[in-house]
Amino acid sequence: MIDSIIGFIKRATDVGVALIALAVVLQVIFGTPVAFIGVDVIGNLTGIIQNLGEGGLVGLIAAAVLYYILAKK
Repeated sequence: MIDSIIGFIKRATDVGVALIALAVVLQVIFGTPVAFIGVDVIGNLTGIIQNLGEGGLVGLIAAAVLYYILAKK
């Protein structure tokens, strides 16, 4: 039961990362106001990265944890 839940979460995370990558590519191609996305994806990612950078050591640890979660296969 737990393995199926973990598998679902991993698949959902993979789909989410793929959608974010697609949204970034579409925003680069079509510019900031992409009508069918409705969100400034690059601006949001930039804000997250800026907040992590302002966090100092805590931001670095948070970035490392995110990397570990997303890179783990």
